[in-house]
Amino acid sequence: MTQTTIDIHAISEQVQRESSVMERILQEMDRVIVGQRAMVERILMGLLCNGHILLEGVPGLAKTLTVATLARIVAAQFKRIQFTPDLLPADLTGTTIYNQHQGVFIPKKGPIFAHLILADEINRAPAKVQSALLECMQERQVTIGEETYALDDPFLVMATQNPIDQEGTYPLPEAQVDRFMLKVKVDYPSRAEERLILDRMANDSLIEVEQAVSIDEIRRLREVVEIVYIDDKIKDYVVDLVQATRRPADYGLADMAPLIEYGASPRAAIFLVRTARAHAFIQRRGYVTPEDVKAVGADVLRHRIIASYEAEAEEIDSDHIVQQLFDHIEVP
Repeated sequence: MTQTTIDIHAISEQVQRESSVMERILQEMDRVIVGQRAMVERILMGLLCNGHILLEGVPGLAKTLTVATLARIVAAQFKRIQFTPDLLPADLTGTTIYNQHQGVFIPKKGPIFAHLILADEINRAPAKVQSALLECMQERQVTIGEETYALDDPFLVMATQNPIDQEGTYPLPEAQVDRFMLKVKVDYPSRAEERLILDRMANDSLIEVEQAVSIDEIRRLREVVEIVYIDDKIKDYVVDLVQATRRPADYGLADMAPLIEYGASPRAAIFLVRTARAHAFIQRRGYVTPEDVKAVGADVLRHRIIASYEAEAEEIDSDHIVQQLFDHIEVP
């Protein structure tokens, strides 16, 4: 038995022990959220990878409820910010207020100072507010007046977005969207799920959930996720996928070249590896398989591939392009 095999076995045992908390979180989530397991798992990946999530779907699909419920389960400080066209950057980050008694300006911190931030309908706010939020996401700090304040750890932004063809929305610039680790499309529930939602949510009583994990435990779980084993062949597979979005002809996909205006950024490869590790962890495995990469691939890549005008004319979107990549790039 090689040393690598021994290490993988030890990692797998540790993951088996530590990942049981994920089952407790999912069980508590299932008490409130019907269906939407993919969305719930992606949000947990964001928590485990310290990456921000963009949720896209029409109103009423439990996006806000999911984030609020998770905050109660992990006992995290939670703030919901409703983005509107008249919102100002200071409404988000805070400002300074003059204290007449002391004769000085004192900081008044905004709602951005929390562990979990729900930026509701982010694409209804003007560009300055979106930029202020995304700067906090990238730098994980806020400057108020002349002082700079570090944001809480963990600091996770989950932004919801209505489809951009709806009235009164402003599409996020591609460079800003790229800072979200995942873009998750939330779809309607099935008929059976909707029937269960009706039974569960027809009254006004709040369903109670129990705390399943603490903030300190989340930090420890992140360290475990980082040691989940990923083979060099799978790393090469990830690089091939990302490179193929930029130079499809080099990978036998010359017919896709006119469909792609811009390929995925280097962040795509980094986030593919991180989220694949988190996916393996949630599945209680200590190693990454190509199926883990495929499971998270669309959510990592869809907002990083810019379809060309030709693709739009043919009604081909980035999801279709991503599927073609996974169908054609050789799996290790």
